[in-house]
Amino acid sequence: MSSNASHSAHPCAPALSAEVRAALAAHHPVVALESTIIAHGLPRPRNLRVAEELEGLVRSAGAVPATIAVLDGRAHVGLEKDQLERVATDPAMRKLGHRDLAPALATGASGATTVSATAFLAARAGLRVFATGGLGGVHREWTRTQDESADLRLLARTGVTVVCAGVKSILDVPATLQRLETLGVTVLGYGTDRFPGFYLTSSGEPVDWTVRTPEEVAEVMRAQDELGGPGSALIVANPVSMADQLDPALHDRVLAEALEECRERGVVGQAVTPFLLDRLMRGTGGASLEANLAAVRGNVSLAARISGAWAAAPQDPAARR
Repeated sequence: MSSNASHSAHPCAPALSAEVRAALAAHHPVVALESTIIAHGLPRPRNLRVAEELEGLVRSAGAVPATIAVLDGRAHVGLEKDQLERVATDPAMRKLGHRDLAPALATGASGATTVSATAFLAARAGLRVFATGGLGGVHREWTRTQDESADLRLLARTGVTVVCAGVKSILDVPATLQRLETLGVTVLGYGTDRFPGFYLTSSGEPVDWTVRTPEEVAEVMRAQDELGGPGSALIVANPVSMADQLDPALHDRVLAEALEECRERGVVGQAVTPFLLDRLMRGTGGASLEANLAAVRGNVSLAARISGAWAAAPQDPAARR
């Protein structure tokens, strides 16, 4: 039996790796990482190298990485080396959102977890900080398609801190921010008063609150807990650096062309996002992928520092007064 498994645990409860379990017991910082970027977001064999690099960034900041995936009908929080390699190399690895977890567990399926599934499983396992690239959101032409990512509603009822570079720029960013406000999800700009644009440093949309250190983020997390009430995510919007962003003019031109081609071909529903992302990557000569990876690296490093600040300060409100 793998060290990740436990005979006494319920088969639907997430299996924590020995390293993650020990870190949580010692109140050591832990950062949740999604696995769809490994299985579906990057070409092989680069995907495995990136997965190992991201885990290394977490470790170098003094935290424990907890990459999350479902293997053979069991959710795993923290992957061993062979499990990480399997996620990166198995072509049958499914893409699992939160709604897919129950059938995947019931049928013994294996899959990489999206933002919604990763956030849910991280919260179930007691993890508080999660790093990803960009969130899903409200799609363009929502009034016609009613197409909205499951990420938003799940985050509205899941108490995790999500470090991201905003939402994917192929989406309707103003509508997504409005939807997050309606759902009561707090958004902090990290070192910025503008919401990041995923591939771009800024989407041009304002954010109401700006924080500048991991300790300030941890203070907001503690204030959330002290307030009580419905548990919801805290989004820390961390912009990609100006040096690493995609050229804004190139981004806007290629995206406009891709959207027009999408309309002409009648691409709808779940096919829209991969279609647009593929056109962006090809139309920018791969530069969009490099900007995406730069954003993810920055988010992972920041998430590890936030997790460290969260773990370092007393959690008991009485101890702070």
